Amino acid sequence: MTGYARAAGAVAGVGYAVEIKSVNARGLDIRMRLATGLDAVESEIRRRVGLVISRGSITVSVNLDRSATLGEVSVNQRALATVLAALADLGTRIDARKPSLDGILGLKGVLEQRETELPTGAEEALQAAVLASADVCLADLVRARQSEGMRLAAVLTERIEEIAGLRQRAETHPSRTRDAIEVRLRQQLADLGIAGVTVSEERLAQEAVLLATKADIREELDRLTAHLAAARQLLGAGGPAGRKLDFLSQEFNREANTLCAKANAVDLTAIGLDLKAAIDQFREQVQNIE
Repeated sequence: MTGYARAAGAVAGVGYAVEIKSVNARGLDIRMRLATGLDAVESEIRRRVGLVISRGSITVSVNLDRSATLGEVSVNQRALATVLAALADLGTRIDARKPSLDGILGLKGVLEQRETELPTGAEEALQAAVLASADVCLADLVRARQSEGMRLAAVLTERIEEIAGLRQRAETHPSRTRDAIEVRLRQQLADLGIAGVTVSEERLAQEAVLLATKADIREELDRLTAHLAAARQLLGAGGPAGRKLDFLSQEFNREANTLCAKANAVDLTAIGLDLKAAIDQFREQVQNIE
């Protein structure tokens, strides 16, 4: 499921911003992008994410702005001496304009800007504030995912009812009865009878029973009924259900495949294909929920 949340603040002049993004994934994958100095909070943030989210690709980013804590600027005398010596040496060999002061000071390493030390306990307070903001982000993210989940639940319910309707059509299809199979067999034998082929009534009845047994889809229909009940229960119970529904979609597909293989009429095969299409749509949506 997708979502985004952000929270920001400042502690002792150090600004921070916490962002958490979520996209679809089969399992739980947590990726951390923390500013330097925040390694101590990584494991705790991971733990807190795992408490409220069980599925999805989660990216946690924490940025710091320490510009307000930058203190005095000083000249690195060693670096400056090295630069001046190099310029003096080049001046004896190359006829060029002397460099300006701002040009020299602009060279990397000549000027140094030191951070003002934070008050005692400020780093701990900063870490605590980052964790608190991570909790705020997680709460917002969970609400966004729940809102999306409610919309997806309505879509999944529609697919479940479509699957149930197709299952009912397959169960009541007239081609499943032994009488229909016998009528079709008689017609086929009548066509063969033109060439002088004859079959006794007893043999005809035996063949009809055999064909009816091979084409029986009662077991598949019963399993579809059980899977539909399980899917409805999972959607109604709330909580993480994506992985279980994903498994059920595979079971739905297995029964649909068997139904198509056993179908003894074009219309029944068409129902099986429609059933597979509805199951595929169901499975695609299941990938988007926790």
